[in-house]
Amino acid sequence: MKNDGMKNKVWLLKRLLSDDSGQDLIEYALVAALLALSAVAAMGTLSNKISNEFNKVGDSL
Repeated sequence: MKNDGMKNKVWLLKRLLSDDSGQDLIEYALVAALLALSAVAAMGTLSNKISNEFNKVGDSL
């Protein structure tokens, strides 16, 4: 009987170590974070350019 319990524990441990179902979710989260970071950086640069253009138009009026 003790041997069956040990076999079950070994089987469960092997199954847990080979399970990679959460890996896809982590990869998608990392890609989403990278996209968000690049969007924030691009928006900062874009807002400065738009502001400069509006200032030029305002000065010319």
